Amino acid sequence: MKSLYIFLLTLILISCGADEKVKPVEKTEDMNSVELSDEQIKQAGIVVDSIAFRAINAELKVNGLVDVPPQNIVSVSFPLGGYLKNTQLLPGMRVRRGEVIGIMEDPSLVQLQQDYLMAEARLQYLQQDLQRQKLLNENKVSADKVLQQAESDFKAQNVLVRGFSEKLKLIGIQPASLTAESISRSVPIRSPINGFVSKVNVNIGKYVNPSDVLFELINPDDMHAALTVFEKDIALVHPDQKVYVTFVDEPYREYECEVLLVTRNVDGDRSALVHCHFEKQPDRLLPGMFLNARIVVNNVRSLAVPSESLVRFENQNYLLAAEPDNHFTLLPVQTGVEDNGWTEIKPTENISTSTRIITKNPYPVLAMMKSEGGEEH
Repeated sequence: MKSLYIFLLTLILISCGADEKVKPVEKTEDMNSVELSDEQIKQAGIVVDSIAFRAINAELKVNGLVDVPPQNIVSVSFPLGGYLKNTQLLPGMRVRRGEVIGIMEDPSLVQLQQDYLMAEARLQYLQQDLQRQKLLNENKVSADKVLQQAESDFKAQNVLVRGFSEKLKLIGIQPASLTAESISRSVPIRSPINGFVSKVNVNIGKYVNPSDVLFELINPDDMHAALTVFEKDIALVHPDQKVYVTFVDEPYREYECEVLLVTRNVDGDRSALVHCHFEKQPDRLLPGMFLNARIVVNNVRSLAVPSESLVRFENQNYLLAAEPDNHFTLLPVQTGVEDNGWTEIKPTENISTSTRIITKNPYPVLAMMKSEGGEEH
């Protein structure tokens, strides 16, 4: 249909030159320029105007990764060290808070429980002895020095018991429930969160130090999109903006997000991170997944032209620049977003607000240019 339209308008322009005896098209070997008469311009309905800045709704196309905030990544270790007796964990498995994810075994665990019970027993004896010494001191039977020594022994033993108690709590043993009959060489490791297993760094029978990480768990409830935005575009991004994310293996399905925050530092590659929250988190979301995104940017002042002023020839977008004496030339352009009938034009040294272009009916002029190099008819 467009080809027919161009053909008919070309015939009109040609007939105008023949029937009305107007100034003919200037013969030229340059197929990228043409000169028209006033009558031809009028008959074709050509309108010329200047390029101008306009507030348009733009989009930033960026990419990034699925990220997890540090507080949602848990490294599980065993504070006292020992041998891993048993675990059923594999990367990707789901775990629940409080679930046993491993069993540790070591002679030092038995020793700790033994030391606590012995210290607790001695504390009880020293507490009773302190009560006796207070009674004797009140009746002037014992010296003050003996009472002071009893108080000192009780306080020191109390500190010792509290220390053992905290160590037991650190490995998940409740001191109040510990008895001589319940001493065990094995201690369970329990999951501190609901989530899934990211890494398993140990095998059964391996000795681990207190600083070693046995398992890495991830809480998926707060995974978000971390987008890379280049320095020149950072000022256009702010919290609460809408973002639409797609994944590499599912490019036609978009997930709506919202900008949470923009980092305040620029990396060595002149970019910054933009953290976005998923409005509805996809079930398939995994940390580290690559994604593409478009950030909606409202009311950006950009050079813009009516979309109908653009012509496309040999896979390139052009504007038809208007020069003095009704001379028109092809001007290659790079386009941006299109918004409500207007298209963003990337500024170059040949494009500015002083550039005048055909804003209506540019295709007949393009047809004249490409018709035998703008030969005279």
